[in-house]
Amino acid sequence: MQPKPIHAAVLSLAIAAGAATGAWWGASDHQLIAPAHAQTAPATAPLVTGLPDFTQLVDAVGPAVVNIRTTEKISTQPSMSGMDEDMLEFFRRFGLPVPNVPRQGTPGGNADEGEERPSGVGSGFILSPDGYVMTNAHVVEGASEVIVTLTDKREFKAKIIGSDKRTDVAVVKIDAKGLPAVKIGDVGRLKVGEWVMAIGSPFGLENSVTAGIVSAKQRDTGDYLPFIQTDVAINPGNSGGPLLNMRGEVVGINSQIYSRSGGFMGISFAIPIDEAVRVSDQLRATGKVTRGRIGVQIGQVTKDVAESIGLGTARGALVSAVEPDSPAAKAGIEAGDIIVKYDGKSIDKVADLPRLVGNTKPGTKSSISVFRRGQMRDLTITVAEVEPDEAQVARAEGKSSPGATATAKQIGLVVADLTEAQKKSLAIKGGVRIVSAADAAARAGLREGDVVLAIANSEVSNVKAFEAVLAKVDKSKPLSLLVRRGEWTQYVLIRPNGK
Repeated sequence: MQPKPIHAAVLSLAIAAGAATGAWWGASDHQLIAPAHAQTAPATAPLVTGLPDFTQLVDAVGPAVVNIRTTEKISTQPSMSGMDEDMLEFFRRFGLPVPNVPRQGTPGGNADEGEERPSGVGSGFILSPDGYVMTNAHVVEGASEVIVTLTDKREFKAKIIGSDKRTDVAVVKIDAKGLPAVKIGDVGRLKVGEWVMAIGSPFGLENSVTAGIVSAKQRDTGDYLPFIQTDVAINPGNSGGPLLNMRGEVVGINSQIYSRSGGFMGISFAIPIDEAVRVSDQLRATGKVTRGRIGVQIGQVTKDVAESIGLGTARGALVSAVEPDSPAAKAGIEAGDIIVKYDGKSIDKVADLPRLVGNTKPGTKSSISVFRRGQMRDLTITVAEVEPDEAQVARAEGKSSPGATATAKQIGLVVADLTEAQKKSLAIKGGVRIVSAADAAARAGLREGDVVLAIANSEVSNVKAFEAVLAKVDKSKPLSLLVRRGEWTQYVLIRPNGK
């Protein structure tokens, strides 16, 4: 490519600027000559010098990275007919009798008990010289056999020690000694813009090396993990491989990509290694991960809600529902509370709470601070254990029944007192049931059957209390209502005249 020519107008401006500052062009050598009194600005050292050389990193860490192949056992007994599922579905849909056709290659229609077939390819890295290997849970999920291949081409059948779907971390064990192991890095020292490298088996191509920079930290893509975002090329098969800093330390496990095509598009996510090690330690000790729970459903606190209820900045986790007989219920946490601190740590965003609670050992007594109707309250809570595959408890929602009504024309609501049966069904002490919603109330999303628990941080136990509080508020400003709908509780802002 030819050098880009300098435009004549730009050259003229440069000459004019030189004349104005006392500099001139030499007649013979065409160089810009500065007068003796001119001051030269000190040279600034460049912030970035050259590109890194990854060869030493690859030599040092490469032998500790492994390829993982999995197989799964599939049933070869879809039916006695020997037909494939598409043909069987045709007969089922039209109510036709299924003919008994022997399976091809299976005399007399006898099916095999099952056969192994390849199910996936991933990556991993050696945690310890005695054969513990870390990878992603989704790499080994459903596998009947796991094969680990080292860089020296030795292959081992691996035993799955444990896996955790929530964090996508798994640990497998191979029967070998004296293996090269990785060094664990400090995620806290990792900076955005820092060079990082990945080694893995994209598309089954073993020992492939890619590099890039850290694009962001603390990316919220899950309840329990703040991911590291990078622009390192990660593709199918890289899953479970290490993300390395320039010191050759593992700072993450390559786990996810953002893609519209299934291939790399410039955004990759890695599990922070400190979170992964915490999980792997439990998996190696007990084969499972134990997490804490307090029994609340939570949601985001918006800026408008925070300002309207006096919280100030949008922070904390809004409690939408409290499970009966849960640690939260026993501690006195109520729907509508905003949890702003847990165990002395601030809850800046809603995702912070499940991570802090999840990392708490069950049975631990922890402090919790909530913002409730304009005031801070400090509570003590005993953390319970998350049950694996915990079943969701279905709760019958109490049906509305007629009651005394009163019209709050100012905000477009007609409300009624709750019956004792309704209070018991909803596990609440008081409130008013919305009979109809119109105008500003309807625009705010309120509807028949909702229960108003508080107005402008003031509890309303019945219709009389509702009207008393409503009479005192400034109706020219947005009005915050704490509303219960089924099992969920949420703040709703009613804006006068559509403001």
